[in-house]
Amino acid sequence: MRDLVIVGAGGFARETAAAVRAINDSRPTWRLRGFLDDDPVLHGTARAGLPILGGTDRLADLPDAAVVVCVGSPRDYRARRRIVRRLALPPQRYATLVHPRAEVGAGSVLGPGTVLLAGVVLTADVTVGAHVAVMPHAVLTHDDRLHDHVTVASGVRLGGGAVLRPGAYVGAGALVREGVTVGEWSLVGMGSVVLRDVPPGEVWAGNPARRLRAADLPAEPDGTGPVAAEPGQVSAGAAEPGRVRPEPDGPGEVSTPPASIGELTVPKLVGS
Repeated sequence: MRDLVIVGAGGFARETAAAVRAINDSRPTWRLRGFLDDDPVLHGTARAGLPILGGTDRLADLPDAAVVVCVGSPRDYRARRRIVRRLALPPQRYATLVHPRAEVGAGSVLGPGTVLLAGVVLTADVTVGAHVAVMPHAVLTHDDRLHDHVTVASGVRLGGGAVLRPGAYVGAGALVREGVTVGEWSLVGMGSVVLRDVPPGEVWAGNPARRLRAADLPAEPDGTGPVAAEPGQVSAGAAEPGRVRPEPDGPGEVSTPPASIGELTVPKLVGS
C-alpha cells in the first residue's frame, strides 16, 4: 500500500476520502494519511475521521506519498490549477482515483490527479486530462474530450464528441449536446441545456443555455491568465490518444509511469 494525502479539506476532498475507502474495501491500495490545507485554523483538527496534518508545506515531510488535489468550487474554480502549479510535483506523484462503482469503458484515458466518484460512467473512448474532477453520476459518452483542470458536477450528461476546454466548469445536472465545445475557464450553470459552443471565459445558463456575463475569475498570483488552446489542439498536459499505455493497475487505481520533467501528464488507457 502506498501513502496518500489529499490537498484540501472541503466537500470534494471528503468525498474523495470516501472514494479511497471504497477503493480499499475492494482492494487494499492506499494508506490515507489525511488532508493538507493551508488554512491554519484547520490544522490539528479532523474531517471525515481523518486528521488535517497541516499546510501543503508538509509535503516535504512526505516525499514518497501520492497526492491528489481536491479543491475548487464555482466561486473559484481556478484554485486546483493554482495549487498544482505551486506544488510543481512530477506527474508520477499524483494519484488517479476511480471509485469502484464508476464505469470506465474501453479505450478511455485518464490523466494523473483525476478523480471519478461513484456512479460516473465513461462509455467508450473518452479522453480525460490531468487534475479533472468528475462528480457522482455524471455520464461522459463516446469520444468526449476533457482537458486539464475541468470540473464536471453531479448528474451532468455530455453527448458524444463534446469537448470541455481547460478549466471549464459544468454545473450539476447540465446537458451538453453532442459535438459542442465549452470554452476554456467558462462556467455552465446547473441544469442548463447547452446546444451550441460556449466561448472561453463566459458564464452560460438556461434552457437553451445563453450567455449571462463574463466569468468573474480571481486573478492569478503571477498575473497571468489561462492560455487558450488552438482550435483542434489538445492543451499542454491533456491526454493524447497517441501517448496512451495499456493496462489498468487494478480497480480504483491508475498509476502513472515516470515522465520527463517537462511532461505534464502521462495518461493511461483504462477500461476493458
